[in-house]
Amino acid sequence: MKCLILASGFGTRLYPLTQKIAKGLLPYQDKPVISHIIEKVPEGIDISVTVNRKFASQYEDWQKGFDRHINLWVEPVDNEEQMLGAVGSLNYWVKWNNIDDDLLVIAGDNYFSSDLSYFISTFNSQDTLIAVYDIGNKDEARQFGVVKLDGMKVTELAEKPQNPQSSLVSTACYVFPSRIIPLLDQYCKNVKRDNLGSFISYLVDADSVNAYIIDGSWFDIGSVWNRLSDNQG
Repeated sequence: MKCLILASGFGTRLYPLTQKIAKGLLPYQDKPVISHIIEKVPEGIDISVTVNRKFASQYEDWQKGFDRHINLWVEPVDNEEQMLGAVGSLNYWVKWNNIDDDLLVIAGDNYFSSDLSYFISTFNSQDTLIAVYDIGNKDEARQFGVVKLDGMKVTELAEKPQNPQSSLVSTACYVFPSRIIPLLDQYCKNVKRDNLGSFISYLVDADSVNAYIIDGSWFDIGSVWNRLSDNQG
């Protein structure tokens, strides 16, 4: 298994804050949020991080603070208009590096307190596995991809629905079996390559997706900084 952390976005919804600092490098509990992710990836799993050219030097400096090897994959992207999108970034990295392994894929602005090893241990090597979190409020769930389950099988993932059917949301933490790599490439040829939630919805219909409900705390760093800005306003 290999791990890819997606950090090539420009964080435009947090402007002006993220005009000068990469979103994944925003601090939480005295360290960049992406560092919390790195520390939770089990030893023995190779880690790569996709970044854009604008913030590549910031990530190169950040990378030096780890004893563990981290591969930085710099996309040929300098601004938002050139962005590949999350699914496009994943597919680009897979194709250029001839990846044929199972993949642990995590958005670089995620914070979660739970142990990733428990999540990974429930992967059955055949079905896509997604980490979901119960935020306990259907109104707040409208900001995320809302998940419906039948047991632990995902029957629907709706992106930012107006009327959520549950308070379970996708956390942008996934394990993809190597066998779906051709489906990923096929999807990118025919569909907008933006958010991974849409790709998961595609897999729910075309294949099979299971869920693991994480405990502890979870949020994306953008929601935290937006709350801080609102409170200061």
